[in-house]
Formats: sequence, structure tokens, C-alpha cells
Amino acid sequence: MLLGAVLVLLLLGGAGPASAHAGLGSTDPRDGTVLDAAPRHITLTFTESVGLLDDSVRVIAPDNRPLRTSGAAHVDGSSDTVRLRLPAGLEDGTYTVAWRVVSADSHPVSGAFIFSVGEPSATTVAVTAPAEDPATTSLYNLARYCAYGGLALLIGVLVFTAAVLGGPSEALRRLIPAACLTLLVSTTALLLLRGPYERGTGLADALDPAVLRATLTSRPGLALLARLALLAGAFLLVRRSWRRPHAVLGVPLALGLALTWAAAEHASAGIQVPVAITSSVLHLLAMAVWLGGLTALLTVLYRAPQDLTAPAVTRFSRLAFGCVAVLTVTGVYQSWRGLGSFNALTGTTYGRLLLAKLAAVTLLLAAAAVSRRWTSHWAAQPARTAATERVPELVGGRAVGVSEPVDGAPVPTPPPDGDPHRRALRRSVLVEFVTGVLVLVITTLLTVTLPGRAASESAAAQAAPAGGAAAASTTVVPFDVGTPNGRGRVQVELSPGRVGRNQVQAVVLGSDGGLSTVPELRMTFTLRAQDVGPIDARLEDRGGYWVTDALRLPLAGTWTMRITVRTTEIDQVTVEKDVRVG
Repeated sequence: MLLGAVLVLLLLGGAGPASAHAGLGSTDPRDGTVLDAAPRHITLTFTESVGLLDDSVRVIAPDNRPLRTSGAAHVDGSSDTVRLRLPAGLEDGTYTVAWRVVSADSHPVSGAFIFSVGEPSATTVAVTAPAEDPATTSLYNLARYCAYGGLALLIGVLVFTAAVLGGPSEALRRLIPAACLTLLVSTTALLLLRGPYERGTGLADALDPAVLRATLTSRPGLALLARLALLAGAFLLVRRSWRRPHAVLGVPLALGLALTWAAAEHASAGIQVPVAITSSVLHLLAMAVWLGGLTALLTVLYRAPQDLTAPAVTRFSRLAFGCVAVLTVTGVYQSWRGLGSFNALTGTTYGRLLLAKLAAVTLLLAAAAVSRRWTSHWAAQPARTAATERVPELVGGRAVGVSEPVDGAPVPTPPPDGDPHRRALRRSVLVEFVTGVLVLVITTLLTVTLPGRAASESAAAQAAPAGGAAAASTTVVPFDVGTPNGRGRVQVELSPGRVGRNQVQAVVLGSDGGLSTVPELRMTFTLRAQDVGPIDARLEDRGGYWVTDALRLPLAGTWTMRITVRTTEIDQVTVEKDVRVG
């Protein structure tokens, strides 16, 4: 049902404005262009507002040395446009522009492009985005995951204690301090690592006063400071026993903690920001109540099964069902907002991660359904005796439950762990818990991944030629493998067919003219006149439709397109065709 709702929204919603996680829309000069005269400025336009770092735009000269510039700045009145003034008297050759900015939703994005003055250099600098320190990125992402886990544990255990058990449990006493400590340590780590994470630098910058000062005055830094303040309030709240007046204070604290995530993530930028922030807060709270409650339920089932009754488990089952309803509604909305089109579901990293999360949530729901069934069996089993009460008794040196009729002698009954429904419930809840951990991991990855909507719009903006009209060349290349029904054609579309970044779309047509599916299609480009290549197009199979949008052709001229078609495990053929690149 959830997948169906997502697909319906994607099909009916259509493409709208960009949503969060800025992507590069256009550059001036354009990527790969050859200019007669040196430009005075470099201008980058993004799909969303961006923040600048000390060294956001760097220009590398043809001799592989960085140019001295005055630094990039926003164009007046345009927070999504960045301009860098170039020094006068640039020599001929190919220049590399490497950029790194912080998108409005607090995530750093980076990239690079090239342009040439006079004529391209014989050798050019490799076009790569500014490097990121792997240790900083890994630790930052780990801290984000721990923060999610700490929030879920804190809110989930408190709600479980108040709404399910109706009072504190000795088995859960250690979980609340552990949740507070996890959230405290992870938030502090995020605050210290934020500066190096944005800049892509090493861990040594975490204690740099200038870097830390910049972090504390940024929106993500202020959100983390607010989280620490709210966490202090939550710690004071849980020091006492859980009572109703404290529950009244706990609700705004939980809302505030969830808001510190929504105010600095994907929901804070793009379309429908107020609705998106509300949806994000509800989604996060529902996740925390469900997954944190599962942790509490599993802990009580193993450590203190005598504290758990069938009515209590039934109450949690109903609470979890409400959380699932909230997660479904908010998840569908956030999926539509982040993707924007059906193709982005399989054609972008964000979409594929979303599909993985959907599969994990489906497994989680299946395990929850099993738990719900065992809960129903447990609740429906006949009462042992209407007029009995349980008292502890030592039998064989250990405590078991007994039933003590009002007018008769005590009769031993099996201990709580002897209940087959309870044992089955414990196993199914364990599966839920493990799957929930997987969902949290994927959620953490989603928050640092460029949304499909922004990725698609950024690619479309960069693929459009300077004149505004789409330019493309279509080439049909026949082939013959030499086997029965081994003839066919490869239809290749090269767009825009100019120096720089190009998109390649290819399909294989059989002898009858219909679409044919082959196990492998490879393509390279060689400029023999300049002895350049072969350049691998690195085609990706999308169900018989082969495509890449990352082919870079550095020079104009007649390129030889070499295509290898493999029709079976042992049959293949290579054919060539010349194409003109402007």
C-alpha cells in the first residue's frame, strides 16, 4: 500500500521546483567551452540558495598551479548565484574550476568543470571535485546515526514507560541515561566536526577556534546548540520518576528536539517549507516512539517479563499502529518532495536508497504483523482463575509464579517465560528491532544524499546548450554477430554533441526493428586526429535502455565511436561510426 501510494504521488505530482540539497544549475563560462578571450568573471548558478566557505571556488591554471583570486561572493540579491573575479592577462590553455559550497539544507556539495582560453591545453588537470577527508566524513555520519539512535531511545523509552507500562520499570532504568549520554556525546561531536565536514578538511580543524566560531554562528550550529539546551531540560525531567505533570513538559521537549533536525535538514529548503518541516517533525517523532518503544519492549521481555502483561503489550500494539499510520502519510509526502519524478526513483542514488528503505520498512511491517498476531493470541488466552492472585514462591531454589485461590491451597503455575505466546512475541520483536536498526542506517544515508529532484534538475540545467534549444545528434550503427537472428542496429543519441559534458542514450534494435535486450553494450570515443582516447562512455543498463550523462569530450572534431555489442555469453561484435563534436 505504501509503495502504491508513493507511485501514485510521483505520477500525479509531476515535476516541480527544486527541493533541497543544492545542485549546480549552470556556469559561465559553460563546462568545456573554448573562448577567444579570457573572461573577467566566473559565475556559478545553483538550484537553491548556498552558503560560501573561505575557499569555495578555486581556479587551477594550465600549468597546474592555483590562480590567486579575491575570493567568491554572492551576486547582489541572488543567494543562489556565486561570482569570482579573475585576474587580468590569463594565458591560453585549459583552466579547471573546483567549487565547494553549503546548500540551504546544511549539506556541503562540490564539483568541478573546465573551460579553455584560445585553445585547449595538450594536457589538462584531472577534473575532480574538492577532496573530502574520509575520516571526518565517516565520523560525522557515525555521529549523525548515533544521534538518531539516542533520540529514538530517549523518546521511545519514556513514552513506553508512561503510556504502556503506566510507571517506571527497573529493567528500563539504565536505558534512559544511556540515551541521554548517547545524544549528548553525538551532538557535541557533530558540533565539533561540523566545520571540517563542511570544508572537507581533517580532524585537526575540529578544535580550530576560527572554524568553531563560524560553526556556532551558522544555522546548523545554532540548531545543535538548541539541541544541547533541550537535552539538558530532558535530563532534568527524567531524573525523577515519570509522573503526569512531567509528561506535560515532555511533549514540548520532544517536539523541540525533533525540530532541531527538521530546521537543519532537507525540510528546511525547497518547496513547501512549513509543510515539510511539520511532516519531518511528525515523521521523526513517530519513528522514535515506534523504534524506541520496540527497544523498551524487547528489554522488558528479556530482563523482566513479569512486568509485562497482555493488556500492556496490546496498548503498545495500538500505539505502534498509530505510528505506522503517521510514518506512511509523512513518508509518502517526503518521497514525492525529494524525488519529483518517477524516473528519479531508479535513476538517482536518492531514489535507490529510498527503495532500499521501503523494502526495509516492508520487512519491518511484516515482523510487526507477526508480533501483533502473537499479541492477540496472548491477550485472548483464557484467564487462569477469576479469583486468584499471584504470589512469589521459591521452588527448587528459584522463584516461579503461583496461583493462590482465596479458599484453597496454592497451585504452582509456569513462570512468565514458560508462556509460548510470550516466547514467540520475543522472537518477532527481536526481528523488528534488528530491521529497525537497518532502517535508521538507511535514513541516515538519505539525509546526506542529493535528493532525486535536485539531481535531475541540476543535470537537465547543465545538459541544456547555451542557446537554450536542445541540440543532439542521432546515429544508427548496424551490426551482424554472424549467428541466426544476429543482425541489428544500435541507435545512439549524443546530446548536446559539443565539447564538454555530454549525455549518451543508446538502444539496440533487432532485425525486425523492435527493441532488443542484450547482456552488454560498451562504447568508447577516440579523436584519432589528435591522438586522444579512447574515452569510455561507461553506459548504464536501465532495462534495455543504455545511458550515461557523464561523458566528457575535451576537444572539437570528428570522433570515432566504437561500439561493442554482446548478444549472448559468447557472441559479440564491435562496430565503428564517426560522429562530429562541435
